[in-house]
Amino acid sequence: MSQPNYYKVQISFQYAYPKFRVRNSLSVKFWIQHVSDNYGYSIQNLNYIFCDDAYLLQINQKHLGHDTFTDIITFDYSSGKSIESEIYISCERILENSVIHSVSFKDELHRVMIHGVLHLCGFKDKNPVQKSEMTDAENYCLTLRAF
Repeated sequence: MSQPNYYKVQISFQYAYPKFRVRNSLSVKFWIQHVSDNYGYSIQNLNYIFCDDAYLLQINQKHLGHDTFTDIITFDYSSGKSIESEIYISCERILENSVIHSVSFKDELHRVMIHGVLHLCGFKDKNPVQKSEMTDAENYCLTLRAF
């Protein structure tokens, strides 16, 4: 099997929340690619959209019929083990959750970013056992960061 070409990572960051930018974006992209490779998936096109609560609430209402705030919504367009997705993340939820859980904004952001990728790699979180497996996977993935 050939090695992945990390210079052709098809991961993009878009900002509908003007107060925010991903720091060390190239390193973050390499980390996300490494995680997907680790679980046997390849990223064809992964687009993160960083937004505020109101933006994500509107998406939640329109596309999922939910009238609640959330930190992340993942739209999965993947085929087999080839990942294609849009992941919407509320920066305001990340900030609030980082305070609630007494973790840094960066750690909470990375946890949520990789949470979306883990869903794309087949992880679920609908019941207590799945939630525990997801949390374990998130914790493992956070140890893979080299930045």
